[in-house]
Amino acid sequence: MRDLHRPLLMGAFGVLMATAGSAAVLGPHAAACAGRGPAMLVRVDGLKARTGLLRVQSYGGDPQRFFEKGTYLERVELPVPRAGVVEVCMPVPAPGIYAVSVRHDVAGNGRAERTDGGGMSGNPDVSLMDVLFKRRPSPVATSVEVRGVKLVPVTINYVQGTSFGPIARMER
Repeated sequence: MRDLHRPLLMGAFGVLMATAGSAAVLGPHAAACAGRGPAMLVRVDGLKARTGLLRVQSYGGDPQRFFEKGTYLERVELPVPRAGVVEVCMPVPAPGIYAVSVRHDVAGNGRAERTDGGGMSGNPDVSLMDVLFKRRPSPVATSVEVRGVKLVPVTINYVQGTSFGPIARMER
């Protein structure tokens, strides 16, 4: 009987060891990314400060309506962690085509300010004019096919002078 349980215990130990060095998945839906999904595991990078709030929103349905006000499927708002990889789990209702947006409210006050940043799935190039005139990128550039748990990297862009882009790219 003891030998029958050994593979199960060793498997559980391996999972614990594999996750011990990993960052914790943030948000109220973290368990959805620990299973088979469907979900998007949004990995946020390029934060210019470890302050304020992150707002992550998922979109589905008609790709032409991605990012329209009030059309999101799910919204998660959480404090920016002081250190480590930032990963937020966003469940989706079924396998399919989705998109995600991330806003970094640097001051954490809920108001849109020049110091805030944002990004989207697919990390499309967005100009300062696109931001000023609220032009959305092409659905093709931001669409993510979700089957199971899909890793979705999002790099945050910020206004700096007369440009809009990732901090690292603007420093060059």
